[in-house]
Amino acid sequence: MLKRLLYVIFCIFPISSVYGQYNVDKLILSGRIALHYEDYVLSIQYFNQAIAAKPYLWEPWQLRAIAKYYLDDWQGAESDATEALRLNPYVTELYDLRGITRIKQDNFTDAIADYTKAISQEPANQNYWYNRAACYLENKEYDTCLLQLDTLIQKWQKNSSAYLMKAEAHMNLGDTIEAEKWIDKGLELDEHNASAWRVKAMFAFTKSMWKEADEYYTKALHYKPKDVRCYVNRAHVRLRNNNLRGAMNDYDTALELDPNNFLAHYNRGLLRQQVGDDNRAIEDFNYVLSLEPGNIMALFNRAILEDRTGDLKSAIRDYSIVIKKFPNFWTGLKFRAECYRRLGQTANAEKDEYRILKAQMDKHLGVQNRWSSAKLHQMRKLSDIDLEKYDQIVVEDDASQEPEYKSEYRGKIQNRQITEHYQPYIVMQRDSLVEKTEYVEVKVPKSAQDYYNLGTHQARDSVYTEAIENLTKAIEIDPYFSHAYYNRGLAYLHTNEIEKSQADLSKAGELGLYSAYSLMKQSNKKKNDKKK
Repeated sequence: MLKRLLYVIFCIFPISSVYGQYNVDKLILSGRIALHYEDYVLSIQYFNQAIAAKPYLWEPWQLRAIAKYYLDDWQGAESDATEALRLNPYVTELYDLRGITRIKQDNFTDAIADYTKAISQEPANQNYWYNRAACYLENKEYDTCLLQLDTLIQKWQKNSSAYLMKAEAHMNLGDTIEAEKWIDKGLELDEHNASAWRVKAMFAFTKSMWKEADEYYTKALHYKPKDVRCYVNRAHVRLRNNNLRGAMNDYDTALELDPNNFLAHYNRGLLRQQVGDDNRAIEDFNYVLSLEPGNIMALFNRAILEDRTGDLKSAIRDYSIVIKKFPNFWTGLKFRAECYRRLGQTANAEKDEYRILKAQMDKHLGVQNRWSSAKLHQMRKLSDIDLEKYDQIVVEDDASQEPEYKSEYRGKIQNRQITEHYQPYIVMQRDSLVEKTEYVEVKVPKSAQDYYNLGTHQARDSVYTEAIENLTKAIEIDPYFSHAYYNRGLAYLHTNEIEKSQADLSKAGELGLYSAYSLMKQSNKKKNDKKK
């Protein structure tokens, strides 16, 4: 009887083990399918379950890292890739994955280390060589970058992107002749390279070769028709060629592709001003000022247009703001004086005319204002602005370009627009969590929910330090409290602690609060826009 019982026990255990393995395999397969169909948040759910069941398997960590990467959760993706590498350091693709996530976070030094390891394991992969060279370029290690590219080109002579990067490195070293040579070599290999044509156009631009610059920008747009920078810069070139209609079309196209493009609005405003379309020019400058309220150039141009359209009070208001920052800006004083005279305010007009005369006399006699060190520092910063160039078109960028990294990891990023609102308060009711819109007063915090409610209330009142402390206590009591991670992440965002914010939002998303990924994507976009 005992033998029979033991036999039954031994039979049960292998079966349950196989069944468990089957369940994990099924979870991973389901996650892969969701990943394939770009439902990244669903795939994370499956990989979470697989990791919870068998945390020693490296594959679900890798796959969850990929899903997080597509959701712009680069910090979370790096963490998962690191764990996968700890479990299995011999999977070369993992170094590539972690390298890409580090590049996204501007951590080029550690990315170089990852690609060095990947190359040691798979030296025949040219993408690894290319990405490492690009990281050296971003780190401003130009000589090392060029050495890397020499090796790359020796191994893969038809890699046109490597030639273009070589040109970029030479440009940064100030050797434009060598840079042009390598761009031309790259185009010989691949005439469809839009980036090469754009850089070539910028070289022609700097030499005032307007016809050639137009031609090269047109070729760049032929191969990459949605490149906003090319439209903005080609418009500038067409203005130089007196092709006003073509320039206007380019600005319109640029704004169709990117409605928030600052320079396209500014330059189109100047062009509309030039052709007499004053009211629509004001609309463009209004938009520029909605993005940058302190933009003096846009403000002065709007004042000129308000002056021309008869809105004298608005013109005086804008002129006054400019003059307050630049007291000796004679053109502004002259225009404001004319507005005062048209309104019959002769005394104010004479004051401005006297200021112009005095400033001219002081300059002639060499008289200088005595400023404090703080005021002097402020004026030095302001001196970088040449207001006399208020009517000049602005170029989108210089000849440099951002490297295009090569990776197998591609796909759509889920982009759900959400507002930065804190998650609602929570109370205990019948042993379950329910949401409540109004504040639940907590006198003496005892539970995770108590600390959460108190912290959320403080965060909404902009008392961020105390909010973070109480939300941290909530998390310490309940490490799986997704709402607490989310709200703390948002509080960190308001205190400009970006890395901590990203880590908390990543954890909130991982725990099932997937709106965190949308917020993370939006914050990443804001960060990238500021860098540009």
